[in-house]
Amino acid sequence: MADEEDIILSELADDELVQQMHDDLYDGLKEEIVEATQILLDRGWAPYDVLTKALVEGMRIVGEDFRDGILFVPEVLLSANAMKAGMNILRPLLAETGAPKLGKMVIGTVKGDIHDIGKNLVGMMMEGAGFDVVDLGINNPVENYLEALEKEQPDILGMSALLTTTMPYMKVVIDTMKEKGIRDDFVVLVGGAPLNEEFGQAIGADAYCRDAAVAVETAKLFMKRRHNQVEHA
Repeated sequence: MADEEDIILSELADDELVQQMHDDLYDGLKEEIVEATQILLDRGWAPYDVLTKALVEGMRIVGEDFRDGILFVPEVLLSANAMKAGMNILRPLLAETGAPKLGKMVIGTVKGDIHDIGKNLVGMMMEGAGFDVVDLGINNPVENYLEALEKEQPDILGMSALLTTTMPYMKVVIDTMKEKGIRDDFVVLVGGAPLNEEFGQAIGADAYCRDAAVAVETAKLFMKRRHNQVEHA
């Protein structure tokens, strides 16, 4: 059966194959995405074109339906895993060709909190949108964030918390960034079930993102603003 699918995929015209990849991403079909990614590369597609036209565009559709309540977390995780399988093939090739990135994000769950499903989803969706993502994992003290900011020099810092008891730690990180005079160097996005817009504003974050789809949209918006500022400078 798999052989038949491979033959069908390999016989599809490029446009049809890209459309099929969008459908396969939507359905979370990992093996099909790997197969189709390789076929496009074998046909001479640039890795960046495979990324943007097939994977990023496919995840954009997934993200919109997630935001609109048509898809739910388990389905989006499957889509993101399929996208990641395609990315594993493209990543080394993109690095070789110096392909442009939308931006870079460091993300991690704050100290005292070991929840990571939401964070992982944001990371995968951001990567699917064309961002470079450095995931610090869970239970991060302020030192971890500061070290990563210095080492990675990202555009965005993302912090996640799922407990009301760990939420305030986000302010500790932001206040420490202010003390060190680096707060304005980074866009700070926060998220997690118990948070809301007011909390994000109160602790000095740039934005609160209620889910992964909103995080991607918000990150893109800030990157556009940042590029405009650089152009006008």
